[in-house]
Amino acid sequence: MAIAYASLTLAAVVWGGSIVGQKYALASFSAVEVSVLRGLGALAILIPLWWLQEGRSIRLAGRDRRLLVLLGLAVLGNHLLTLFGLRYIGAAAAGVIIGASPAITALLSSLLIKDVPFRKVAAGSALSFAGVALVSGGGGENATGDNPWLGGTLVLLGLVSWALYTIGSGSVMDRLSPLTINWTTLLISIVLQIPLLWSDPKVMQEGWAAVSSGGWVALGYLIVFATALGQQAWLFGVQGVGPSRAGVFVNLIPVSALLLSALILGESVGPREALGIVLILTGVWLVGYQTKETSA
Repeated sequence: MAIAYASLTLAAVVWGGSIVGQKYALASFSAVEVSVLRGLGALAILIPLWWLQEGRSIRLAGRDRRLLVLLGLAVLGNHLLTLFGLRYIGAAAAGVIIGASPAITALLSSLLIKDVPFRKVAAGSALSFAGVALVSGGGGENATGDNPWLGGTLVLLGLVSWALYTIGSGSVMDRLSPLTINWTTLLISIVLQIPLLWSDPKVMQEGWAAVSSGGWVALGYLIVFATALGQQAWLFGVQGVGPSRAGVFVNLIPVSALLLSALILGESVGPREALGIVLILTGVWLVGYQTKETSA
């Protein structure tokens, strides 16, 4: 149990940094290029690791193949929607919005698999969404970006995709290892994205020489930590404690995202963002409190 909690903490802190890394990488790469390159780099790490640890061919039932394809679509949605959202909203504000992920996961879980009653998550989810709306509603230019409503909406939809991934992966972990789920769904998402490269070119037009050293460092961070290490640690933690408990650890993402955004990107955080994160985290706490009796 302690190892699972440590894995979830690691994933959350790493993902807070990935918000900054994605924002930085977008200065040199397009959104689709970042997503595809980070995925290919992560696969170069995950597949050999899977071969060394498990070293066997994958035998999938028909229902598992269908579910993995759907999970791959969820990974694609999470990566691309977040990256496109970061074009229009600051990393600090995006990190605050991502703090609503536990409430979104609990809400969708109550609707889809009915593990908790909807009435127990409705109020907390509403508070978290109010915080998201507040942060996305504008404020300082440096903190929120050029079009915070559009950026915030895209980031929020990326969270919905990740919530569906978390719920769906939990239903197949009794048959497949987290490592197998990780690299297969990532591979599916990359295959689906490759045709999109020609619709969103940047390096393809300007050439690799135009990529800054900071862009390469940011991409390397996204490959090694955010995608390969972070996603694997998250799935390991979900397997150990379940999706409902795991979702609470997402609360650490806005904290690390805010700190790193201020340190690396120089983004300011004003009263609007502070109030937004209070509403989001209060909503998350309320969801956890209301569902505690149900999960006990």
